[in-house]
Amino acid sequence: MASAEEKDFDDINVTPMVDLYLVLLLIFIIMTTAGVQGVKVNLPSANSKPATQKLDMPKTQAVTIDPSGNLKLNTTPVTLADLESRLTAIKAATPDVPVVLRGDRSNQYQLVMDVLDVLGRVGITQIALATQPTK
Repeated sequence: MASAEEKDFDDINVTPMVDLYLVLLLIFIIMTTAGVQGVKVNLPSANSKPATQKLDMPKTQAVTIDPSGNLKLNTTPVTLADLESRLTAIKAATPDVPVVLRGDRSNQYQLVMDVLDVLGRVGITQIALATQPTK
């Protein structure tokens, strides 16, 4: 018979080894995220002149509905049919032209819907509705 000192051990206690792996994993995660934030690059320098955005960006068109229900494209008075033809020409020149719709709060909702319908028929997808910020 074997004595107690010569007895084979069937199980190994892995708890200290798992603790060591978790600490190493935690250190690796912290060092990896700290290294990403501190990446230094040599950035190119820019001209001191401001860039002219008038050539790159399409000019925003403003459709205004005044309190009496009259339509204006930018500052020119137009009818719904005239608005559609002018916006079609503008859309042909610059396909991604943005349009801002400005309407007086006392206007009928139907006129706003008519203008939105014209914008949809023309194919303008960049539409903004101008509002006044709350006080």
